[in-house]
Amino acid sequence: MDRSGGADFLQLRRDEAPPHGLTAWLVERVRAAVAEGRLAPGAALPPTRVLARDLGASRGVVVEAWRRLADEGLVVARTGAGTVVAGTVPASPAPRPAPLVAVSPLPPVDVPRLPAPVPEGVDLDLSPGVPDLAAFPRAAWVRAERAVLAGASDADLGYGDPRGHPRLRTVLAAWLARTRGLRADADALVVVAGVAQTLALLGPLLDAASGAGTAVAVEDPGSRGAREALAYRGVPTVPVPVDAEGLVAAELPASGAGAVLLTPAHQFPTGVVLSPARRRAVLAWARDTGGLVVEDDYDAEHRYDRPPVAALQAAAPGSVLHTGSVSKSLAPGLRLGWAVPPPHLHAELVAARHAADLGGPVLPQLVLAELLASGAHDRHLRRVRTRQRARRDAVVAAVRAHLPGARVEGVAAGLHLLLTFPGRPGLDDTVLARRAREAGVLVHPLSWHRVRPGPAGLVLGYAASPPGRLQEAVARLGRVLG
Repeated sequence: MDRSGGADFLQLRRDEAPPHGLTAWLVERVRAAVAEGRLAPGAALPPTRVLARDLGASRGVVVEAWRRLADEGLVVARTGAGTVVAGTVPASPAPRPAPLVAVSPLPPVDVPRLPAPVPEGVDLDLSPGVPDLAAFPRAAWVRAERAVLAGASDADLGYGDPRGHPRLRTVLAAWLARTRGLRADADALVVVAGVAQTLALLGPLLDAASGAGTAVAVEDPGSRGAREALAYRGVPTVPVPVDAEGLVAAELPASGAGAVLLTPAHQFPTGVVLSPARRRAVLAWARDTGGLVVEDDYDAEHRYDRPPVAALQAAAPGSVLHTGSVSKSLAPGLRLGWAVPPPHLHAELVAARHAADLGGPVLPQLVLAELLASGAHDRHLRRVRTRQRARRDAVVAAVRAHLPGARVEGVAAGLHLLLTFPGRPGLDDTVLARRAREAGVLVHPLSWHRVRPGPAGLVLGYAASPPGRLQEAVARLGRVLG
């Protein structure tokens, strides 16, 4: 294929581009062309220097656009061939029987439900999933609440739209497009009481999804709380292994599941990012089977040493239900989140939301909209990222000092990290966690978050404690491990 010029590529014209956000505009144009079949698998993209020249833009704009598309798995760079549209995923082998594994809604009696209260005698709580609540932007929240109360109409205090207040949905749609690359407008969003409510409403969506089964494939290891939430509502789950590239998507066809629940931007608890090849494989499975991909955007806003990873929804809005919340960015007590279902499931999700509780509280929605629109939420995120990076670094340094045989994983983003112990093959992480608790340190054994047996590990949350306390906690773990 001739790669010498870029002037005719997708008939792009600089005068049609927005004055700002040229990279995002270019990414969206290529996404749309792939989705509509105008760019077939194997089609070559113009050289970055040539297209930049023809667009009258800097080369960095095009380089960054191609990088974002590669992160999404839409394009690949090939030696001697430049950057091309990703090919189709090879056909999966014939499915082999795999029994569904339904997790009991209640854990064993010696394992606490999550989240759990801090046991007596524990003074260092390193439970994962807890943000820095002391950093909650109280002053900004009060200012926004005053502005909302001064401007709220009488109608705003009624039951309102079960999809959520239009003001919040409008602001959220723009924020998600800017920060996560979502392809959705305000009418596509549904405001929910956190990701937990999205999971609670998933059963009716599986019933409504054409061709989908009733089971949900889940990451293993993965969020035990999510598995329990699904099982409590009678939705069986099928564990699918996670490795260094994320969910092993090749096992999805044999699972018999009609949906898969993923944390692709920062997998819980391993911290890995779903690789481009696995992203393509998951989306191909959804396309070929009519399955639903449930994307829990876990920890996506907290990153330190790597660029953001685009949401899966942007690549396949007809197959992906994207869900997220402010539980990790502001506070879980707000019970505020969002769900962006595929268009064919939108009506079912709204009906299920209405039946659950008639819709969420309106005033907190309007306050969140004010924080997002004013930029206060983004400023808050920048502040807490700085604090969390320092805390992450303190834990890593303490592990090197006090647990020299441990391997630290998942440190580039998020609010937790994973410790594994490759030199201790017989280690029982539940015993280690119990001894740590007796020493006043609360951590999660990795086995709590597994269905199938696997290597031992500890999951440590670091966002809620200052560096000195984190160093003391790791020092105690070192003494416990011996």
